[in-house]
Amino acid sequence: MKLVTFSGQNDEGRLGACIADGGAVLDLKLAARVLGREARRSLESMQALIEGGEKELERVRALVEAAPDEAIRDLAGVRLLAPLPRPPQMRDFICFEQHLKQAGEAAIQMRAAASDDPEATAAALREAGWLGVPDVWYEQPLYYKCNRFSVCGPEVTVTWPAYSTVMDFELELACVIGKQGRDIARADAPAHIFGYTIFNDLSARDAQMREMRGPLGPAKGKDFDNANVLGPCIVTADEIADPYNLTMIARIDGEQWCKANSGSIHWKFDDMIAHVSQAETLHPGEVLGSGTVGGGCGLEHQRFLEDGAVVELEIEGIGVLRNRVIRGGSD
Repeated sequence: MKLVTFSGQNDEGRLGACIADGGAVLDLKLAARVLGREARRSLESMQALIEGGEKELERVRALVEAAPDEAIRDLAGVRLLAPLPRPPQMRDFICFEQHLKQAGEAAIQMRAAASDDPEATAAALREAGWLGVPDVWYEQPLYYKCNRFSVCGPEVTVTWPAYSTVMDFELELACVIGKQGRDIARADAPAHIFGYTIFNDLSARDAQMREMRGPLGPAKGKDFDNANVLGPCIVTADEIADPYNLTMIARIDGEQWCKANSGSIHWKFDDMIAHVSQAETLHPGEVLGSGTVGGGCGLEHQRFLEDGAVVELEIEGIGVLRNRVIRGGSD
């Protein structure tokens, strides 16, 4: 199923399922009422449904199969929100080697370009290992914790922070944890995945490059309102036959900047889950981002977003996540 959080004219944050080949949304709480079924907590929100586990998900499947006309809304008449408007936790990994290499080289070129001798500066930076792939990256999955309060969904216009002038996007696949667990074995990890969504990790590159000279990782380069874009839906894990064979595309103002495949990932979600859950409990609703697919951000192309740019991120089997980015003060 493709599950969404949506709003209409007189409501906010209702749980729905896409039907009619994505052209309509079934209001799940209303469907249960029309069919005379128990008003369960699991229909109150996406988080409640995830916490309800497989039994509640089966009840939702039954509602979708029945799909009473009174509970069906045309997609054009609703507004899709982030499927998980406020996840209990978000972690973003860096699991695509091609992105790591290409982004590092692009950053070297950008820094060197500001020097008196760009070629010599670039060579010196490479020699010093500046932004090269560290050995630890091959030893374990690496991640940082995102700001879970900065989540938005499809079609939101994101206003860029005033402290940054270099606007960038990042095309990522994300999984949503469905079952609590601690010290989860890699072989058992797939059973803990509720579903998958698209993640646009918006990045203030100038702020990020400045603060990454310190030892603590990204901060204001990633943390600003609406920086973490999720959507347009969560596809339940049973509908993604192979999460490591999905076409991933990024378009900016209709121009394709990237076409890649999730199969190029080095660390899989199984690895991420096993790593994070060491001596730490993973909870339902937590989001794990894959990191940017190779070629999936402007930094790698040394091209960045212009004021008013429309970013469309598409992942096979999930859909298209579309947003507009404007500089502060724009209409």
